[in-house]
Amino acid sequence: MLYRLLYPLHEYISVFNVFRYITFRTALATLTALLISFGLGSWLIRKLRDLQIGQNIRPEGPQTHHTKKGTPTMGGLLIILAAVLPTLLWADLTNRYVWIAVASTLAFGVIGFLDDYLKLRKMRSLGLTVRGKMAAQILVAGAIGVYLVHLAHTDQFTTQLSFPFFKRWTPDLGWFYAPFIMLVIIGAANAVNLTDGLDGLAIGSVLIASGTFAILTYIAGNAVASTYLGVLNVKGSSELTVFCGALVGASLGFLWFNCNPAEVFMGDVGSMALGGAIGTVAVLIKQEFLLVFVGGLFVMEAVSVILQVASFKTRGRRIFRMAPLHHHFELAGWPEPKVIIRFWILAIIFALVSLSTLKLR
Repeated sequence: MLYRLLYPLHEYISVFNVFRYITFRTALATLTALLISFGLGSWLIRKLRDLQIGQNIRPEGPQTHHTKKGTPTMGGLLIILAAVLPTLLWADLTNRYVWIAVASTLAFGVIGFLDDYLKLRKMRSLGLTVRGKMAAQILVAGAIGVYLVHLAHTDQFTTQLSFPFFKRWTPDLGWFYAPFIMLVIIGAANAVNLTDGLDGLAIGSVLIASGTFAILTYIAGNAVASTYLGVLNVKGSSELTVFCGALVGASLGFLWFNCNPAEVFMGDVGSMALGGAIGTVAVLIKQEFLLVFVGGLFVMEAVSVILQVASFKTRGRRIFRMAPLHHHFELAGWPEPKVIIRFWILAIIFALVSLSTLKLR
């Protein structure tokens, strides 16, 4: 919006030429998201508290969590606003990839909002049924998949896959790319959702992943850089750097209020939206498999749940004291801040590994 208003002025005042640079607009989007978070955060927390929108705690959870009962939740509304509004202000709104990323964020946010709303209405820790939630996720991710396959048939996108460490192996899935996209995006949304269990854990990890994707989106959309690094070039995808910058700012701003001890929780409306956003960005820049490295911490959390359930159903025994994985370490005696910081360190390591693969192809 502002990009289209301000950049044309460079014909009269040369300083406005700076708005054509994606890096400059990304910085502005990050700062704008941060200011929105700081400006509205305290007000939103007061409103949520006044409306008695508080977190319900599972009885079987760690005992230390019972003191968090009633903490305002659904703070993810602030994250969505702080991420989407700066994107609309500073990104080129003629870019289809920007709109796909924004639409995915909002759609998954709506699913999370319904889940949170039902939890509050029923006064329990469960909201949407598993079938209902999965059906909604399939609908959203499927729509994105079908649309991208349609673009591929008009030579405006590609259904080829890109693998870390393999520069020339780019198999084309054709129509099978749509269900593959669904798997990636839904998996990312639920993995972030599972990671959201400790104060600041999920949002800090999303902050790291978003920063990593800001670099990757810029490379994927830059013909010179992508060719040099052996990455599939997706023309126009560099505009997603602005979106990732907004995610970084929104995450950093929310972390101010969500750090231990948390003043507000993001709820499913936040975790689902953020997971959907990250998964969608990975798909749009053709780094679906690199997402496993960038979001390695989210993968660990999701896999721990899968292994726990599979082991209990097949052997009647649990592998971990409790899943997701962060609860296992809590019950092992680690203080919550120690678990959070160490998991952030792991997230940073995964991010660095993912970036190192760019030169190992």
